[in-house]
Amino acid sequence: MASYILAIDQGTTSSRAIVFDGALRPVASAQQEFTQHFPRSGWVEHDAEEIWESVLTTVRGAIEKAGVTAADISGIGITNQRETTLVWDRESGKPIHNAIVWQDRRTAEFCRTLREDGFEETVTARTGLIIDPYFSATKLRWLLENVDGARDKAEAGKLAFGTIDSWLIWKLTGGTSHVTDATNAARTMLYDIAKGRWSTTIAKKLGVPMEMLPEVKDCAAEFGVTQADLFGAEIPILGVAGDQQAATVGQACFKPGMLKSTYGTGCFALLNTGDQMVRSENRLLTTIAYQLDGKVTYALEGSIFVAGAVVQWLRDGLKIIEAADQTQALAEQSDPEQDVIIVPAFTGLGAPYWNPDCRGAVFGLTRSSGPAEFARAALESVGFQTRDLLEAMQADWSDDARPTLRVDGGMTASDWAMQFLSDILGAPVDRPEVLETTALGAAWLAGYRAGLYPEPEEFAKGWALDRNFAPQMDEATREARYAAWKKAVEATIAAARPV
Repeated sequence: MASYILAIDQGTTSSRAIVFDGALRPVASAQQEFTQHFPRSGWVEHDAEEIWESVLTTVRGAIEKAGVTAADISGIGITNQRETTLVWDRESGKPIHNAIVWQDRRTAEFCRTLREDGFEETVTARTGLIIDPYFSATKLRWLLENVDGARDKAEAGKLAFGTIDSWLIWKLTGGTSHVTDATNAARTMLYDIAKGRWSTTIAKKLGVPMEMLPEVKDCAAEFGVTQADLFGAEIPILGVAGDQQAATVGQACFKPGMLKSTYGTGCFALLNTGDQMVRSENRLLTTIAYQLDGKVTYALEGSIFVAGAVVQWLRDGLKIIEAADQTQALAEQSDPEQDVIIVPAFTGLGAPYWNPDCRGAVFGLTRSSGPAEFARAALESVGFQTRDLLEAMQADWSDDARPTLRVDGGMTASDWAMQFLSDILGAPVDRPEVLETTALGAAWLAGYRAGLYPEPEEFAKGWALDRNFAPQMDEATREARYAAWKKAVEATIAAARPV
């Protein structure tokens, strides 16, 4: 009997494939970065064919490293960068344009127009989202309006829209499956999360033909079967979830009130609210955490656009480090008397500010500010932004003491960053033994559907703590530091102008 699961983790800067065994232990993995395209300020694109090739390469590499064959794999779980928008020709299978990435802000002016028209109330009531360039819907409209012949082809039923999961499934199945899952659909700004269907009202307003949209399924479902010639045998695709929802599953946040935050390119905090669709009064998003056996579990989400990306900026932009893991040592060497603050609004500010016009800013520079102070400020910016999210969540959900925050993602390997996070939150931070919980969540979804992995309650018992970080900063210092951050954000917003 096939006793392995393959997880495809298609992220913003790289694609990974991990083979898990029957006990949910990673056996082998492969990873490949791909090109980031920045055609204009605030625009971010990916070559979808390059993404597809990176997925093919990593899947084949992981299978080979694991010493198994496709016949040994019970199913594939897919997790993906969310909101990134792609349109392709149904006949040729070719994209009509580069994928427009979730970070992209090109539709900011159109979003402003929609808000001025009073349409945001309709959008929020149906989707739980606000009107922002972050989400897929206005990116899709841009493609229909700006690619020659796209609208005519779309209205003739010749084009397909999808987020990256849909694109990968289409390619893996040879064009036989045009599907997505509820978590990815919920991030498009086109999906009614209460009724569980595409919103004809929003689609009509944006001029999106309903025929373009994929079928929406549970997170653990039959999504199609891979072509046999890709990996040597057919493999069923049995699990799909957007990356942050997959991490929520991987962190076993199955009970209302449980909270996780993932630190990758961006930072995304999700609070499980059970079957209760909490409407935020603090500019958070109401979204779907996961959908199993037809039952929806909701979440409050806060989205930060730049987390790990600020460390990449230190490496690739300022060139003051050669590798991300050098930031901790630099931060430890920094002058504690300096109070440098980086507001990393490179592509605007996400929750709870939602200002697409902001750009990054640095405050508190002195003649002696150097690489060490920049490294510390970069790591601290992630902690400050996380507190912004948790302040809003606490106001929406509960006034009780902050719950323990479960963290994952590459940046959590830094003890320094996690201790500062606990300090500035004034709350415990738990780092699990398995940091790459996004792939773990995707694997569990597929294995659960395949009958290989246990029910959610049993899976949750396997969650294991690596280290707990408890607050060490005194209250006065914590509040003074956070107040300085808030002033820096206010100044950044004040300096913003439409781009």
